Amino acid sequence: MTYVVTQNCCNDATCVSVCPVNCIHPTPDEPDYATAEMLYIDPNSCIDCGACADACPVDAIVTEFDLTANTERYLEINAQYFADPAHQNYSATPYEERKPKVEVSEPGPLRVAVVGSGPAAAYAAEQLLTRKGVEVEVHLFERLPTPWGLVRFGVAPDHQATKSVTKLFTRTAGRKGVDFHLNVEVGKHITHEELLAHHHAVIYAVGAPGDRSLGVPGEGLPGSHSATDFVAWYNGHPDFADRTFDLSGERAVIVGNGNVALDVARILASGVDRLSRTDISDHALEALATSKITEVVVLGRRGPSQAAFTVPELLGLADTPGLQVHVSRDEATVDRLTAAALEATPYSMAAQKATILSELADRPRTGAGKRVSLRFLASPVEILGEDRVRGVRVAHNELVDSGGRLEARGTGELEDIACGLVLRSIGYKGTPVPGLPFDGSRGTLPNEHGRVVEPSTGAPMTGVYTAGWIKRGPSGVIGTNKRCAEDTIQSLFDDYTAGRLVAPTQGGDALRALITKRQPDALDYAAWQAIDRHERAIAKDRRRPRIKLASVPEMLRVAQEAREAAE
Repeated sequence: MTYVVTQNCCNDATCVSVCPVNCIHPTPDEPDYATAEMLYIDPNSCIDCGACADACPVDAIVTEFDLTANTERYLEINAQYFADPAHQNYSATPYEERKPKVEVSEPGPLRVAVVGSGPAAAYAAEQLLTRKGVEVEVHLFERLPTPWGLVRFGVAPDHQATKSVTKLFTRTAGRKGVDFHLNVEVGKHITHEELLAHHHAVIYAVGAPGDRSLGVPGEGLPGSHSATDFVAWYNGHPDFADRTFDLSGERAVIVGNGNVALDVARILASGVDRLSRTDISDHALEALATSKITEVVVLGRRGPSQAAFTVPELLGLADTPGLQVHVSRDEATVDRLTAAALEATPYSMAAQKATILSELADRPRTGAGKRVSLRFLASPVEILGEDRVRGVRVAHNELVDSGGRLEARGTGELEDIACGLVLRSIGYKGTPVPGLPFDGSRGTLPNEHGRVVEPSTGAPMTGVYTAGWIKRGPSGVIGTNKRCAEDTIQSLFDDYTAGRLVAPTQGGDALRALITKRQPDALDYAAWQAIDRHERAIAKDRRRPRIKLASVPEMLRVAQEAREAAE
């Protein structure tokens, strides 16, 4: 018997750390970890100890005997990964024994501020609080009353297993030496300079809240939106709760074909009965209940094997009950250049995508259910309409060899796709952080291994660090942030050991007093726990995991009532 990694894999490598025989790959110190779509268990070296399944925060690891009709394909996917000659010579030394050891002799406590509370921030805090040989105080700052960032507001509501990664973050929150300052905005309630005065170091893990534009005529028409805004809306983000989206047309078009695009397509095409068992926001559920959309078209500018979505997300979409996934046989057939590339890499995820899409093209079509149509080799050149969106004009592409790299180039053929809603899903983008240098071209804080640097000199700013998407750009999945945070924390500890950090002039009590003065509505972690309990309690009778509060005043009211009841 062997264990198998399935769709829910978050890539945070918790399973790697507990494996006694190093049979789970790629590990965080291996070259392909940064680009891996998921982790894989070698069926030939797995000893059936079950440690990985017990440690997995999202229940993605099961025995081969527990695979279902929807997950049995992952047995083949795991085996294929290790059939690739490039994945057959891994070290036999367990990962934990290969990790660099750090000895910190400075007297504590080391005080660190972490700005943000999403995965990168939570993983950074965990790395700080669990490093042996040093006492650490961590203060996390979040401008919203709720923590966990994109896990709460970005992960699709029908991916509840993925959201369960917050079990790890909750464990971090309960550790000695950690304080949460929720509903506190850095730059408004407290400055960067004040954070440095109270801490040895500040880590910015603020994500990439912006989005990229298409830059085509008609993009500003009513009915044309960012998928980022749509995701935040259906996930109950307070800043987007009052948005409206026109769902009265029969067709929606999503530009871009990454995982977010598939999430949005699945939500638009799912039945309300299915969504009503999730934590989707009530306002989104009400709007989707009256939606007239019957088809969602997902556009990718390149071919099927170059699609940005991952294999697990594609399989998850294909297995969604009551939903048809349509792929044109012509578009699913790879061109000559792509076929040659896939022949050279038969075990690659690109090859698997091409195979799965070809299978979907061969599926018999029925008239029942809503449809998601995956289109390839098509780029939008104009959003059509005068008073509102009426359609999308796309240019057909072909793949050409550009110095050994396949690129999409227009053929000159145009096509108009009628629709009433257009959502662009072509990537997130970081936004400037007040008081810090910013790389506008990449949308990141300029840095070297997490040390924020002055662009003009390349010199690191004393005590200033970054992690997550604002550090490396919007790439990877939730667990990718763990390795990213480890890299930053290693740099921070190296600087601390070498005496390159400046001791704070103020302590934790002074910091709390300052926050109370500047932001009387600041919340601590106990207040979030009260909000969490409330959301779960009101959802119980409706058999939902939670009903999210999407109003900051309502969150503050619940927290205040809980505080008064405890006094």
